[in-house]
Amino acid sequence: MDERRRQGGRNGAPADGRSRRAFLAAAGSGLAAATAGCLGFQLDSAGFAPPPVVEDRPSAVYVPGHSEGMGMLGRAETDDYAVAVTYSYAHRFWNVNGDDTARTDAEPDDDVHLMATVWDPETGSILPETGVEVAIKRDGELVTQEVVYPMLSQTMGFHYGGNFSLAGDGSYTVDVTVGAVRTRRTGGFRDRFEEPATLSVGFDYARADRDALSVERFDDRAGTRDALAPMAMGGFPDGKLPAADALPGTLLGTPTSDDATLATTLLDNPPAGVDGDNPYLAVSARTPHNRRVIPAMALTAAVRRDGGTAAETGLTRTLDPELGYHYGATLDVQSGDELQLTPTVQPQVARHEGYETAFGGVSGGMEPVTISVRL
Repeated sequence: MDERRRQGGRNGAPADGRSRRAFLAAAGSGLAAATAGCLGFQLDSAGFAPPPVVEDRPSAVYVPGHSEGMGMLGRAETDDYAVAVTYSYAHRFWNVNGDDTARTDAEPDDDVHLMATVWDPETGSILPETGVEVAIKRDGELVTQEVVYPMLSQTMGFHYGGNFSLAGDGSYTVDVTVGAVRTRRTGGFRDRFEEPATLSVGFDYARADRDALSVERFDDRAGTRDALAPMAMGGFPDGKLPAADALPGTLLGTPTSDDATLATTLLDNPPAGVDGDNPYLAVSARTPHNRRVIPAMALTAAVRRDGGTAAETGLTRTLDPELGYHYGATLDVQSGDELQLTPTVQPQVARHEGYETAFGGVSGGMEPVTISVRL
C-alpha cells in the first residue's frame, strides 16, 4: 500500500496499534507573526485548515505547499543538556515504524504542535536518540503527558515533537525529561549524557497568540525537488551539519541513497573509545539542501577487492564532538577498493511535510551505493 495513503491512529500511534512508546524504543527566535486569515486559510478549532498535501509529489525531498511560523515558549539548561521548547499549529506529520510510513493528522481537540530541541550546551551539538517525554501542567495539575517523536523538519531540522491539547488560555509549566543518549559516544563525549534529566519551562499560552503565527503558501514551488530554507532559531543551535569537505579525515565521497546524502570519510585512527587497528570509516548522513542530520537508520559497509569481499561490517550509530552524529566502524579500506554502503533499516524518525517521501518513506527501504576509493 502506498504510504502516502496510509494514516496512523490518535497521537501518531501506528495503524497496527503498537504503542508510541514501543515505536520509540524500537527506534532505539526570528519568529514571524501574521494572521492566517489574511493569507487565505480558514481558521478551525486547531488553528487553521492547511491546504491539501501536494499531489504527484516526487519520491524525494520536495517543497511542501505551505509552512507555519513558530512561537518560543522558553528554554532551560543543565550541565549535559539544553532544551528549547517551541510551538506551532497542530498539524499532520508522518511517523515511521520499521518499513512502514504512516500519516498522522491533527485531531479536532489538538491545540498546538509542541517541539523540543535538545543539544549539548558545551559544544552546541544537537542530540538525537535521547528519548524525550513531555508533561504539561497548569496550576500544578497534569494536563497531558506523552513520549514525543524524534522528527525531521525542513525549516527546523531535527527535534522532538507531537500534537497536544491544552486547557485553554493560561499559565503552564512543561517538564521535558531527556533520556540518556542511547548511541555509542566517543572522544570528549565518552563519559557524558549517561543519565536522564528533567528540565522545566514555564510559559503563558493564549490562543490568540497561536492564531497570529504566520502561515505562508508556496503554490508556485510546491512539489518541486527542493527544500524550504531553515528558519531563524532564536538563539539556539539549528543543527546544520558541517560541509562534507570539512569533516575530519579523508573524504571518500558523498553518494546519495533515496535522497539522503551519505558523506563518507576515512580517518587513519578511530576516535577515543573505539578499539581497533584499522582506519575508521565514518558516514555522516544528512538531508540534501539543508544538511540536517538523518539519525536512527541501520547501515552496513562492505569492501570489494580483487573480485571478492575483503571485509564487511555493520556501522554503529555514534555521537562524537568532532564527527558529530554518524555511523562508524574500523575497517580495512585501501585505495582502489570499491566500498559499498547498504542501508538495511530506513531512518526511524518521523517526518514533517516535504520529507515523508524520501529516505525510504515510499518504498520502506533505501538503495545501496558504491564509492570508488581513491586515497
